[in-house]
Order: sequence, then structure tokens, then C-alpha cells
Amino acid sequence: MNAVKRGLSNGLVQVFLVLVGLIWLTPLAGLFISSLRSSEDTAEGGWWTALASPGQLSFDNYSSLLKNAGITQAFWNTVLISVPATVLVVLLAALAGYAFAWLDFPGREPLFLLVVALLVVPVQIGLLPVAKLFGQLGLFGTIPGVVLFHVAYGLPFSVFLLRNYFAEIPKEMLEAARMDGGGEWRIFVQLVLPVGRPAIASLAIFQFLWVWNDLLVALLFADSSSQPLTVQLQSQVRQFGSNIDVLAPGAFVSLIVPLVVFFAFQRHFVQGVMAGSVK
Repeated sequence: MNAVKRGLSNGLVQVFLVLVGLIWLTPLAGLFISSLRSSEDTAEGGWWTALASPGQLSFDNYSSLLKNAGITQAFWNTVLISVPATVLVVLLAALAGYAFAWLDFPGREPLFLLVVALLVVPVQIGLLPVAKLFGQLGLFGTIPGVVLFHVAYGLPFSVFLLRNYFAEIPKEMLEAARMDGGGEWRIFVQLVLPVGRPAIASLAIFQFLWVWNDLLVALLFADSSSQPLTVQLQSQVRQFGSNIDVLAPGAFVSLIVPLVVFFAFQRHFVQGVMAGSVK
């Protein structure tokens, strides 16, 4: 840890990291500038030409975007899919991870091995069987159906991650809590969850980003009334290939929300990564 801190304090390393950050942010800046330009200005030159002519930048495209019923409905559909899918995965994985780590029950080891085995199952294998099942249950083409699919395929990795993190909690802490009269639920809520907050926050970020940016599952399981923003933007590209005044602001909105979520939880994310590196 000290060696890492000394390396990061080096001037050359800091300059290199700044350059990497600027390169990483360049496409985001280009997309934002493109979202502020009209389709005519975009057709005349690249986004960097707007830096010499700032007068062509305006928020008219965003005003038009808010009036686009398909885009706005798709945005709220994305929120209704991403938030429940993230909350349910984190909650269920935390409960299962604690049970696999510290509770003795019949079949614990075989069940955990089954969870590990599910990690190697590609999502594509389950698309058609699950679509058929959802059709029989009346869930195909609905937001709950998309949410359930993401929860089902997000749980194996999530349970595996949190179980391994919870297993590193000192056994003496749990035994002391039990000696003080704490039940399993109280220990889980008041001890395990606070201690595991960095890992839980990291998991929540990864799950949210995966669901928010998903196209494959939504393309198959969502109909026109429940499709998220990724599918709506993809259909805009197919139908109106030159409709950059809608695509650019829509893509920027789709991109900026995950960035806001990441930076809001980045402190916990870094804690989770650093904790995993020293254990």
C-alpha cells in the first residue's frame, strides 16, 4: 500500500494519469458538443470545429428531446428496469452471501458450488428458454420480465462476490455479537452490512451499469411500451440514420447517468477494491 501511494505521488505518474484521464474524457466531450449542434452544423464538420464557433452551440436539441415521447418514455423505462434490478440483486445476494459464509444448513456446500457453476453459463444460452417461459407466464414484453431476467443472471456472481467478502469478517466479531444476545438478523443488519458496505457499493455500481447499458436482453424481452433507452436509440439509428440532433443528446443522457452514479459511489468503490487487494 505504501509503495502504491509513493508511486502515485510521483510527478511523472501524475502527469501520465492526467493525460490518460483527458484521453478518456475526449469522446465524452465530443458527444456533448455534438449534442449541442444542429444537424446542419454537424454535417459541415467534426465536433471540434465548434470550438472555434461557439455560437452554433445551443440546448435546442435537448428541448426537442424532452418533447420526444418515445425517448422520454424509454428513459423512464430504463430507470424502472435498472433500479429494481440493482436493489433486488444486492439485497438477495447480501442475504445469500451471509448465509453461505456463516450459517450452517444442510446442503450449503453443494448449493454454493451450484452458484459457482452458474457463473460459466453464458447469458445467450438462456435467452430463448426463458423467453418461452415468460411467454407462458405472461411476463414476456413487460418491465417485470426484463427485471427478473437481470436479477436471475446477476445473482450468481453477486452471491459469489459477497459470500467471499463476508467470509473475511473476523469470526470473533460475530461470536461476540451472539454472546451479547444478537440474533442472526440483527447481526446481519447492524454488523455485516456496515462492514460489507464497500463490497456492496461496488456490486451495486457494476450491476447498475450492466443493466442500464444492456441492449441484448432488452431487445428480446421488452416490447415497444417497455423498451429502455438503449433499444430506443438503436431503433432511431435504424430508422433515421442521420438524425444526429436526437441521437447525440439521447446518447449523452444515457451515458451521463451511469457516470453520475459511479462518481456518487466512487469512495465506497475504491474502498472495496483496496480492501480486496489487501485481504
